[in-house]
Amino acid sequence: MPDIILKVKEMSKTFSSKKVDVRAVNHVSFEVKRGETVGIVGESGCGKTTLGRCIVRAIEATSGEALYVGEDGKEYNLQSIDKKDMRSIRKEIQMIFQDPYSSLDPRMTVYDIITEPLRANFKLTKKELEDRVKAIAVKVGLNPSYLKRYPHAFSGGQRQRIGIARALVLYPRIIVCDEAVSALDVSVQAQVVNLLKDLQEELKLTYLFISHDLSVVEHISDKVGVMYLGKMVEYAPTGDLFRNPLHPYTEALLSAVPVADPTIVIERIPLEGEIPNPANPPSGCFFHTRCKYATDQCKTQDVEFIEKEPGHYVACHRADELKLKGIITE
Repeated sequence: MPDIILKVKEMSKTFSSKKVDVRAVNHVSFEVKRGETVGIVGESGCGKTTLGRCIVRAIEATSGEALYVGEDGKEYNLQSIDKKDMRSIRKEIQMIFQDPYSSLDPRMTVYDIITEPLRANFKLTKKELEDRVKAIAVKVGLNPSYLKRYPHAFSGGQRQRIGIARALVLYPRIIVCDEAVSALDVSVQAQVVNLLKDLQEELKLTYLFISHDLSVVEHISDKVGVMYLGKMVEYAPTGDLFRNPLHPYTEALLSAVPVADPTIVIERIPLEGEIPNPANPPSGCFFHTRCKYATDQCKTQDVEFIEKEPGHYVACHRADELKLKGIITE
């Protein structure tokens, strides 16, 4: 079996209306290996959630490809295969949604919520359904006696465990976690993140972990992709990106991460101004309007997303000359 399980190539998504076209995702490319976690980070509105939904084909991409190597060893383009093949592949690619409240149907019991994917994809007996759901409930830390209750009876952390159980019940190979812990308290976030890591090791899962919280991303991810205004501006192994950022936007994001060591002084880098309008993006490098290192070249010349160091990709004209500050990682 090949190491690469997912290749995203030049993926774009444009939302069009009569008055304006907004390119939410702009020619994004990256690869994901089997068993690893790739974190996707960036400010609100940068396109990270839209990217995740395009990959699983919850919404249709405007252009580009998502090449998935299935359990059968064949490569499928998720953007172009027919509905029959996509239906079979959906069992192998699942999603955990951001809001643990609106993503669960309040009229369904926990048992019905978790069994719904099984009923849609398999013909199982009542006993087989019960055994499968109870086993998954135990794995995610839910008491099986709670399965007949409704979502309103649970806390946010417990609801997110229900969402995780629903995603896991089909035994998928890839899970897209869309801000899976952002709506939770910090202590509950830690519980859910540790749960995801334990399940990954036990079930050999691959995660695409979408988040705006770099502390969480650092803890769970093997690689990190940084998005800005629909574009991927940096992609690297987690340690390399945190210690040695090559893009000024990444440096600014890292400067805002709290460090639990009073002896380490972090120089905050405030980003002035608002994110440019994605319906009318600036010329040249999209980040130049907020970048303190910007030159005339940055303002006028498009920038390529290229590999500057082994496995470390960046889209910055000045990546070779700038000495940017990262943060110390364990």
